[in-house]
Amino acid sequence: MLTVGSADTISVPESERFGYWHDLVARESVPMRIHSAHAADFRARADVISLGEVVLSSWQYPSLDMQRTSTFIRRGDPEMYEFALPLSGYGGVEQERRTNRFAPGHFAVVDTSRPHQSSHQGRTQHEDLLTTLTILVPHDFIPLHPNKIAQLLGTTISAAEGMGVLLNHFVRQVLTHPEQYQESDVPLLGTVARDLISAMLAQRLDLTEALPTEVRGHSLRVRVKAFIDEHLGDPDLSPGTVAAAHHVSLRSLHRAFEAEDQTVAEIIRTRRLDRCARDLRDPLQRGRPILSISARWGFPSQAHFSRLFTAAFGMSPRAFRSDPSAPRRHR
Repeated sequence: MLTVGSADTISVPESERFGYWHDLVARESVPMRIHSAHAADFRARADVISLGEVVLSSWQYPSLDMQRTSTFIRRGDPEMYEFALPLSGYGGVEQERRTNRFAPGHFAVVDTSRPHQSSHQGRTQHEDLLTTLTILVPHDFIPLHPNKIAQLLGTTISAAEGMGVLLNHFVRQVLTHPEQYQESDVPLLGTVARDLISAMLAQRLDLTEALPTEVRGHSLRVRVKAFIDEHLGDPDLSPGTVAAAHHVSLRSLHRAFEAEDQTVAEIIRTRRLDRCARDLRDPLQRGRPILSISARWGFPSQAHFSRLFTAAFGMSPRAFRSDPSAPRRHR
């Protein structure tokens, strides 16, 4: 699995916890001044995953205020952009004389090389620890001109629409399930993170066409796969409907997947079959008719589904359901 660096203030004496956290933030993120009404007994935790050039982190802490001044920048600057996604609470972020709400469902955008400040508070005095997910990425890793990105500093970008949704899902997936990946996946995961961030920024700036061809192609493939997952139950889902939904020609869609192991049609078919296999194995769905399961995942014809499933798994859906030794995924 991916290497996860974890730290918890509970491991140090109460009187040292706030100082420990202050040093941890400086080491794993960027040095800054931190204030908190809970400094006397500061309960907090951090989990950090390095994807090469990109660093993903999950931070849990009580209400606090943070300020990165010119003095802190002179002490040390990793020259990175930071994208912070709070999962709870409320607050504000300010940079380049722009002030915006720091709230769940939005990525806050800041540059570590410029002064900025933020606050994060619980909605009630007794609210549990707040959680924020962050992404740190080097300036020169993003293929957009710094002057363009500077227009977004101190602003927020929705994590519930456009490319922000995909970046949101990616960060949560990696941080929540590091066991699903290997260390050998790090270079690819780092590239995915970079391309999703670049596409999100370019979309916000209306500069998608300015991205390098390989970045546009990669982000298209990520968007297509996410679209397929969301519409597997639609029996009309096909390469043609996928191309139309993404405003590209069918030829352009096929060209984008030329280097992939599967065509778009094969991705749709195998993911549908895998969902059916999962449901057939689910004890809670033991009494559900096979026809109902296949129809749920876009196979309205039971005969057609049975042929495809048998070819993929080496046995009929009925036999698969009753055989605990059957493979969980298609061959």
